[in-house]
Amino acid sequence: MSAVVMLNTSCDKVSPQGVLMAGTGVEDRVKMSELYYKDYLMDSQNDKFVQPDEAGEYSYSFLVGSDSHITTDPGRMDEMFAIGLENDDLLYCHLGDIADTKAQYYIVLDSLLQAAKERYVNKYYEKNELGRWREKIDLYDPIGFAYDDIKFPFYPVVGNHDLTHNGWALWSNIFHSSFYEFDVHCGYDADGNRVSDHFIFLDTASGTLGKRQVELIEEGLLDGDKNYRHTFVFSHTNIFLPSHLQFASTFPREEAYFLLDQFDKWNVTAVFCGHVHKWDERYFNNAYYITLDSMSERNSSKPGDYIVRVKVNGQGLFEFERVHMDYVASQK
Repeated sequence: MSAVVMLNTSCDKVSPQGVLMAGTGVEDRVKMSELYYKDYLMDSQNDKFVQPDEAGEYSYSFLVGSDSHITTDPGRMDEMFAIGLENDDLLYCHLGDIADTKAQYYIVLDSLLQAAKERYVNKYYEKNELGRWREKIDLYDPIGFAYDDIKFPFYPVVGNHDLTHNGWALWSNIFHSSFYEFDVHCGYDADGNRVSDHFIFLDTASGTLGKRQVELIEEGLLDGDKNYRHTFVFSHTNIFLPSHLQFASTFPREEAYFLLDQFDKWNVTAVFCGHVHKWDERYFNNAYYITLDSMSERNSSKPGDYIVRVKVNGQGLFEFERVHMDYVASQK
């Protein structure tokens, strides 16, 4: 049985604890994250605003990657940021198992994020006469931002391999909350009402939402306060497996039914999942379910289509495409 586990988890070093479950309890993570979420993330300042193009259209795109399993070589993640910056993608989403849980790997990850933020700020911001940063498209901002107040638009969910060997302490030190939501605002309709899309990130690293997260969902914590054009959901654990032969944890049946019902209530457009390192797409009950390959260079050593770009045009049309990655680690 252990040989089967090794083959199907697609990881070089496998902890028995990390194959099917996360090493930190979901209830503890959610309770800790709830405090941070309510103190710092339930704020419209965390929303994103789409700027009109030359034709006055409020179109935007974002990238989704998964299972990067960063160790000492973050080349694929760096490539994802470079691809997004070149294409002017609005934000980046990641579906869990971002790094193997050693402190030095999180140092590599943090350095990568800081370098990506610097390139992002240099492209979209400039210093004003006060030495503060303002968006280049907003030349009339008299105040600007301190560098530390500019958020690099990277939004991950936590995965099971992020949490082995007490990895929650490493992950939460950078990303703080294991669940959250925000809006992307896309101008106004003909009646003057704001048009918004909603992004929801769930903690599913343990293969379960847990009691408290279910309670928070039922209480409407992640619902937002508007009628949304699109709602996008991001989860590490899958609702659907690409194959009945796939070896991976998924939700208990009752919880899967709860989520499917909740996605219907949220009027979800698409659900993005990782975890199984295998591409899958399907349409069920008016929603797309898209499972991504691992973008890890160790798991997917050859160039390939490992990330996804989602496009939403000015009329609200949603489409997605797989995006090619070229990075291959140098042979030592």
